[in-house]
Amino acid sequence: MSHATPGRIVLAAGGTGGHMFPAQALARELLGRGLTVALITDHRGGGFGPDLPQVETHRISAAGLAGRGLLGKLRGILKLGLGLVQARRLLKALGGEVVVGFGGYPSVPTVLAGASLGLRVVLHEQNAVLGRANRLLAARADTIATSFDRVAAIAEADRAKVRLTGNPVRPAIAALGRRPYAVPDGNDVLRLLVIGGSQGATVFNEVVPAALCRLSEPLRRRLEVSQQVPGGAIEEVAARYRNCGIACEPKVFFDDMPVRLGAAHLVIGRAGASTVAELTAAGRPGLLVPYPSATDDHQTANAQCLAEAGGGWVMPQPSFTAERLAERLEALFANPALLARASRCAQAYGRDQAAAALADVVCARDNHNGSHGDDAGSDRGEAAA
Repeated sequence: MSHATPGRIVLAAGGTGGHMFPAQALARELLGRGLTVALITDHRGGGFGPDLPQVETHRISAAGLAGRGLLGKLRGILKLGLGLVQARRLLKALGGEVVVGFGGYPSVPTVLAGASLGLRVVLHEQNAVLGRANRLLAARADTIATSFDRVAAIAEADRAKVRLTGNPVRPAIAALGRRPYAVPDGNDVLRLLVIGGSQGATVFNEVVPAALCRLSEPLRRRLEVSQQVPGGAIEEVAARYRNCGIACEPKVFFDDMPVRLGAAHLVIGRAGASTVAELTAAGRPGLLVPYPSATDDHQTANAQCLAEAGGGWVMPQPSFTAERLAERLEALFANPALLARASRCAQAYGRDQAAAALADVVCARDNHNGSHGDDAGSDRGEAAA
């Protein structure tokens, strides 16, 4: 069914960057099409900042329910109820025509309010397992936009709503896919990028330096490591590399991620949705260590999708030891063709036009393109969860 292009789009997002980054990328695409965009988030949400001053930001009450005691759940329900009332009032005042939810509890009141007002509702799922908030909201959605070609935990009744768009990334990251991967030869510098998501990964502080120090001396001399280091351990990590003669630049946060990702021959990281989306958009191979406590183990599902596409490798955290990592890295660095092949496969799997594809769905221009039905919620997807 076709719709007239909506005039005002309301985005419902908050919480981690994994929800906010794709919302921001969509906002930029919609603004470029001359549409008006507003963001409704919770009181902890920072909005899109100075990059997108055209986007009005409104805050409502919201709270999560998972992992809370009875009293905490009651308080959460009250906050969500208040947020629902606030969101209904805002949507009426804004004249919103489409609500786009990006998962997480901050999106719940706004999506529920939009559905109750008869507005068109689009959900975007970043992971290979439908998140709990989106699971709650799926029955009220007109369309569920997905980032992976198979997504677990989608109800049979909702599979026909699914459209595969990909997970939008920043334009500077998407542009990397148009640059060739520099295959290292036997004498080239080997650039390794180690990231752990927005908060880093403490386990990487221990295992990665210990593994790299086990490599042969010729390999150690060729290495240039950029490592995200959380928890005030920069000096400790830097000393470990220095003692092994390995060049390393440790930082709490990299504000030049497009540059570092573009230069990397291999990325070691978690398997959050944003990490996988950026690796595939950029066409860079990844060695992924899923966060074992991720809700519904969705990071393992994300990593498996990339590995099965040939774009990287998975190392579950229990087997992520210095000895095993060193063995894996020796094998990869000794055979650069493996890295080059993974780069090609990652790029082939990626969707660097995800923001445009999602905007088409939001504007009802998808014309039923993309995977839906059995592709997105198939038995294969359930088995991968």
